[in-house]
Amino acid sequence: MNALLLVVLFITATLAGYKVISNVPSLLHTPLMSGMNALSGVTVLGALVATAFAVATSNQWMGAMAIVLAMINTVGGFYVTHRMLKMFRTRG
Repeated sequence: MNALLLVVLFITATLAGYKVISNVPSLLHTPLMSGMNALSGVTVLGALVATAFAVATSNQWMGAMAIVLAMINTVGGFYVTHRMLKMFRTRG
């Protein structure tokens, strides 16, 4: 695939994602965030598969970085969701 096409695809996805997220009401952020954290696991799997099929060493390093960043995103998202849900618990 052409590198310019990949950059255009990335920018388009970024803008579309921002537009979708900015229109979500505040009341729905916690349930949607929880669902997106589970979906972030798919990103981890995609990074693992891409790294497994990488032939060049530089591509393997980039795949490893993608795995680390996807895991940080997933774990951080679950941590934030856990903290948000803790606010709704009754204190004993």
